[in-house]
Amino acid sequence: MTASPRRSAPFVLWSHASEVFRPKASLLTTEISATAAPTAHELDAETLTAIILAKLDADKAEDVIAIDLKGSSPLADTIVIASGRSQRHVSALADHVLRALKDAGLGRAQVEGLPHADWVLIDAGDVIVHLFRPEVRAFYQIEKIWSVDSPHRGLSAG
Repeated sequence: MTASPRRSAPFVLWSHASEVFRPKASLLTTEISATAAPTAHELDAETLTAIILAKLDADKAEDVIAIDLKGSSPLADTIVIASGRSQRHVSALADHVLRALKDAGLGRAQVEGLPHADWVLIDAGDVIVHLFRPEVRAFYQIEKIWSVDSPHRGLSAG
């Protein structure tokens, strides 16, 4: 049997006999399989970006760009911006990206805007994904914040 990494439990049980908090020994360690999928902390920004870009490409996202922020922002290492053709397409893109992230071991990605699907934001830690309908993307032009050229710069929101 090979040695496996151990991690501490996030809670402590009350010990009535000594009237002090004392962790129960069996809860201090949890066996982790050596063949387990990598956790979110083990996935680097490049791997996350590759997973996200591959999924967006497979699902026919439009005008996909990835902006490298390493060294220029503490917000994230990479921002991915893409458009869907409709609210339904944006919603499906978001759902498929979230499933791909979960399959890669990042099951706790935060998502905002999914019910309306005009602008969906997925925070995967080191990578932030913005999914837009084309009109909404043209209106907000978030590529301008990071000085990235985009085909949407010439479109008007009105």
